[in-house]
Amino acid sequence: MVAQARYRILVILPQREFVEAGALISYGTDIADSIRQVGIYTGKILKGAKPADSPVVQSTKFEFVINLQTARSLGIDVPATLLSRADKSSNEAGRLPLLAQSGHPD
Repeated sequence: MVAQARYRILVILPQREFVEAGALISYGTDIADSIRQVGIYTGKILKGAKPADSPVVQSTKFEFVINLQTARSLGIDVPATLLSRADKSSNEAGRLPLLAQSGHPD
Protein backbone atom coordinates (compact mmCIF):
# COMPACT_ATOMS: atom_id res chain seq x y z
CA MET A 1 0.00 0.00 0.00
CA VAL A 2 3.06 2.24 0.34
CA ALA A 3 3.56 2.30 -3.44
CA GLN A 4 -0.11 3.18 -3.88
CA ALA A 5 0.27 6.23 -1.64
CA ARG A 6 3.69 7.28 -2.90
CA TYR A 7 3.01 6.95 -6.64
CA ARG A 8 -0.75 7.54 -6.47
CA ILE A 9 -1.55 4.35 -8.35
CA LEU A 10 -4.74 2.34 -8.18
CA VAL A 11 -4.46 -0.99 -6.40
CA ILE A 12 -7.11 -3.67 -6.84
CA LEU A 13 -6.43 -6.91 -4.96
CA PRO A 14 -8.23 -10.24 -4.40
CA GLN A 15 -9.09 -10.09 -0.68
CA ARG A 16 -10.84 -7.62 1.60
CA GLU A 17 -7.96 -7.71 4.11
CA PHE A 18 -5.94 -5.67 1.62
CA VAL A 19 -8.65 -2.98 1.60
CA GLU A 20 -8.59 -2.96 5.37
CA ALA A 21 -4.83 -2.30 5.07
CA GLY A 22 -5.41 0.63 2.70
CA ALA A 23 -5.83 -0.76 -0.83
CA LEU A 24 -8.46 0.94 -2.96
CA ILE A 25 -10.54 -2.04 -4.10
CA SER A 26 -10.72 -5.78 -3.64
CA TYR A 27 -12.71 -8.31 -5.59
CA GLY A 28 -12.33 -11.97 -4.81
CA THR A 29 -13.63 -14.98 -3.04
CA ASP A 30 -14.90 -14.85 0.51
CA ILE A 31 -12.11 -16.65 2.39
CA ALA A 32 -14.41 -17.71 5.25
CA ASP A 33 -16.81 -19.28 2.75
CA SER A 34 -13.94 -21.08 1.01
CA ILE A 35 -12.70 -22.49 4.31
CA ARG A 36 -16.24 -23.65 5.13
CA GLN A 37 -16.44 -25.42 1.75
CA VAL A 38 -13.09 -27.14 2.39
CA GLY A 39 -14.41 -28.35 5.75
CA ILE A 40 -17.55 -29.81 4.18
CA TYR A 41 -15.52 -31.49 1.42
CA THR A 42 -13.02 -32.90 3.95
CA GLY A 43 -15.86 -34.16 6.15
CA LYS A 44 -17.32 -36.11 3.23
CA ILE A 45 -13.94 -37.72 2.52
CA LEU A 46 -13.45 -38.61 6.19
CA LYS A 47 -16.88 -40.28 6.14
CA GLY A 48 -15.78 -42.51 3.27
CA ALA A 49 -16.41 -40.60 0.05
CA LYS A 50 -13.72 -41.17 -2.56
CA PRO A 51 -11.98 -37.92 -3.59
CA ALA A 52 -11.85 -39.13 -7.22
CA ASP A 53 -15.65 -39.50 -7.22
CA SER A 54 -16.27 -36.11 -5.60
CA PRO A 55 -17.08 -33.06 -7.72
CA VAL A 56 -14.67 -30.17 -7.98
CA VAL A 57 -15.72 -27.45 -5.55
CA GLN A 58 -15.36 -23.80 -6.54
CA SER A 59 -16.14 -20.63 -4.66
CA THR A 60 -19.55 -19.19 -5.35
CA LYS A 61 -19.42 -16.16 -3.08
CA PHE A 62 -17.34 -13.15 -4.10
CA GLU A 63 -16.82 -9.85 -2.30
CA PHE A 64 -16.39 -6.39 -3.81
CA VAL A 65 -14.98 -3.95 -1.24
CA ILE A 66 -14.04 -0.26 -1.68
CA ASN A 67 -11.95 1.87 0.70
CA LEU A 68 -13.46 5.36 0.42
CA GLN A 69 -10.70 6.97 2.48
CA THR A 70 -8.11 5.68 0.00
CA ALA A 71 -10.27 6.87 -2.90
CA ARG A 72 -10.41 10.37 -1.37
CA SER A 73 -6.65 10.41 -0.77
CA LEU A 74 -6.11 9.52 -4.45
CA GLY A 75 -8.60 12.20 -5.56
CA ILE A 76 -11.10 9.65 -6.87
CA ASP A 77 -14.85 10.22 -6.67
CA VAL A 78 -16.44 6.78 -6.50
CA PRO A 79 -19.68 6.82 -8.54
CA ALA A 80 -22.88 5.94 -6.68
CA THR A 81 -23.53 3.13 -9.18
CA LEU A 82 -20.22 1.51 -8.21
CA LEU A 83 -20.90 1.99 -4.50
CA SER A 84 -24.30 0.34 -4.92
CA ARG A 85 -22.58 -2.77 -6.36
CA ALA A 86 -20.07 -2.95 -3.51
CA ASP A 87 -20.58 -5.31 -0.60
CA LYS A 88 -18.88 -2.83 1.72
CA SER A 89 -17.29 0.60 1.58
CA SER A 90 -15.12 2.13 4.28
CA ASN A 91 -14.63 5.71 5.30
CA GLU A 92 -11.77 4.70 7.57
CA ALA A 93 -8.94 2.37 6.57
CA GLY A 94 -9.07 -0.82 8.59
CA ARG A 95 -12.65 -0.26 9.75
CA LEU A 96 -14.55 -3.07 8.06
CA PRO A 97 -17.99 -2.19 9.46
CA LEU A 98 -17.80 1.03 7.42
CA LEU A 99 -16.52 -0.69 4.21
CA ALA A 100 -18.70 -0.98 0.71
CA GLN A 101 -19.01 -4.70 -0.30
CA SER A 102 -21.18 -6.99 -2.57
CA GLY A 103 -21.65 -10.77 -2.46
CA HIS A 104 -22.43 -11.22 -6.14
CA PRO A 105 -22.09 -14.89 -7.12
CA ASP A 106 -20.49 -14.71 -10.57
